[in-house]
Amino acid sequence: MTELAAVTLALGETRVVSGVFTWGEADWVYLPLVVPEGARSISVRYSYDRPEVPAGFQGNALDIGVFDAAGLRGWSGGARDSFTISASEATPGYIPGPVGAGVWRLVLGPYTIAPEGLSFEVTISLEAGSDAAVFEPSYAPYAVPGRGAGWYRGDLHLHTVYSDGQWTPAELVAAARAAGLDFIGSSEHNTYSASLQWGRHATDDLLIIDGEEVTTRTGHWLAMGLPAGEWIDWRFRAADRGALAEQVAKLRSLGGIAVANHPFADIVGGLWRFGYDEVDAIEVWNGAWGPHNEIAVRAWDNQLLASERWVPAVGNSDSHEQSEAPGLAQTVVYAEELSRPAILAGLRAGRSYVAESSSVEVEFKATTLDQTVGVGDRLIVDPDQRVAIMVAVRGVPDALLRLYNDKGTLLERQLPENASTGFATTPRASAYVRLEVRHAVPVPIPGLEPMAALTNPIFLGAR
Repeated sequence: MTELAAVTLALGETRVVSGVFTWGEADWVYLPLVVPEGARSISVRYSYDRPEVPAGFQGNALDIGVFDAAGLRGWSGGARDSFTISASEATPGYIPGPVGAGVWRLVLGPYTIAPEGLSFEVTISLEAGSDAAVFEPSYAPYAVPGRGAGWYRGDLHLHTVYSDGQWTPAELVAAARAAGLDFIGSSEHNTYSASLQWGRHATDDLLIIDGEEVTTRTGHWLAMGLPAGEWIDWRFRAADRGALAEQVAKLRSLGGIAVANHPFADIVGGLWRFGYDEVDAIEVWNGAWGPHNEIAVRAWDNQLLASERWVPAVGNSDSHEQSEAPGLAQTVVYAEELSRPAILAGLRAGRSYVAESSSVEVEFKATTLDQTVGVGDRLIVDPDQRVAIMVAVRGVPDALLRLYNDKGTLLERQLPENASTGFATTPRASAYVRLEVRHAVPVPIPGLEPMAALTNPIFLGAR
């Protein structure tokens, strides 16, 4: 642990700490704050220089968060330059509650550093007294009553003002309902503060699943299904062997699932470096369709038979603001009910497909005379048993269907809107089949048409 010299604070005092970070600095640098009894609130403001840099070099960026003696009290990354915490309220991203005596630790995260270094200044203030009121959390329900087995649409990667987004929770709920979604995920960067608020915005037709976007320096992932108030540590890299496995094990013990986010995103720290052995799903479709999604789908397809355990695909919008539509993309999952455990179980099993909007519907089945299975399932029949593959697509005018198996493209066919088709194969010819539905529009490189939907595979034959 890299620590700066501790600062002992007095009630009513304001202290200023400055310094310089240079290339090779630790990912996380801690500034201990010794807080006395009797504090009503703690406020922090920070700034750093942003010099112009030569072409090819990165400029300065500095993240910030804070821990108290008991654990995480909030994180804003680089989204805010100040925060305040008291028993009654806190800046979004931070956790309201008593400002207890003891050692607090500001965590400074040099995200990128310019060649000449990063000069920073932190101002800390303590106000004396006590709050008349104490913050009361309001948690989102775990289920939407009266919704039985069926297909449910959702977007698990969304950001509000509780991290680096511009949506308020109320605005995001309204937008999700307007987009025809049945569930959404709360996925703020490295903080659980939004989970203390969602109950105030819950409706009787939209399931809200608490989570966290665990934002490390070598990849981002969704810890989805966390109980409100729980958090997953992000202070590790792919080179820290066993760290991801440890955090995923904690998440699973709490009932959640791990999703590798935007594995080929062209952002600093956004490329997924951990491999896929520890995650429950891969976000192959992130936001509007683009090259990073195309690469992700192909890489995901390559690993479907690479190990004993295949990893399902999901899609999300990663929406931060009103110009990024919730539900583009969305995951359509078959679940026994509209509840957190049931939705997460369906996603973990791969009983799902990804679509660009709620107007797109896909049916994809494999059948013999006495068996029928759908996405995420395995049809166990003899290697040379003829298997009928049935496809129906609605909501995609002039849909271009491509069927893939473990050898590559199995079939390509154009389909009118709201139509169905079929073909046949065997387990010997196809260890699995999966479907892509693309828009039949001219593109410079055939095969890279915009995606409308894609499914998880159906596996054929014994393992």
